[in-house]
Amino acid sequence: MTYTPFFTEGEDRTGRWCVSCDHAANTVPPFVNGGDLGLPASDMGRHIAWDVGGAGVAKRLGELLDSPVICSNFSRLVIDPNRGEDDPTLLMKLYDGTIIPANRYAGETEREERLDRCYRPYHRALADMMARPGAVLCSVHSFTPQLKGRPPRPWQVGVLYAHDSRLARPLLDLLHAEPDLTVGDNEPYSGHLPGDAVDRHALAHGRPNVLIELRNDLIADEAGQLYWADRLAPLLDGALRAANL
Repeated sequence: MTYTPFFTEGEDRTGRWCVSCDHAANTVPPFVNGGDLGLPASDMGRHIAWDVGGAGVAKRLGELLDSPVICSNFSRLVIDPNRGEDDPTLLMKLYDGTIIPANRYAGETEREERLDRCYRPYHRALADMMARPGAVLCSVHSFTPQLKGRPPRPWQVGVLYAHDSRLARPLLDLLHAEPDLTVGDNEPYSGHLPGDAVDRHALAHGRPNVLIELRNDLIADEAGQLYWADRLAPLLDGALRAANL
């Protein structure tokens, strides 16, 4: 079977949203060290390799919002599509205390091949999807409940944004109104990296955008993914209406 670096769903849907999942898969393409980064399956299943549960949430959101979905099909450890091409963390050699053997000595030639065969095709497809009139970006991610040596993270959901908070603010208001949630405002980390996917496809064009982070233990199975997508979809539509965008 021919390798493809991304997959899409619902390209003919008419909703304004474009739902993306930059870290949807832990796939290692066959041209990268024979399809093996040298890590055990236990590490490839962790947050260091992908955003656990993110793809399932994104696909369900696309259905509920009647909007197209795009998901990557390569591990963030192969090349990180949510980084600029000049970002030093684009090709990680150490992540959350784990050395990535196949990346340890990866040089410029290897980096360029991964950019050409994974990263750039994904971004071209996302750019095409976001070129639709009135497109609004919803980027779905997940985070680990606790990094090594760090305190537990209390949030179930976080909303990340940069200088454009037109959509993030009303969404945060709606989430804060939910009595059972601890909501991160630009947590568990800052919502902006120069050249990241939101910067590239939304901020640079003045397009409305929001990045949602879900704690990955809550969406590790299909039931959790459906629950959170079903819960978030009306809030996203409500935030878009409230923002009057």
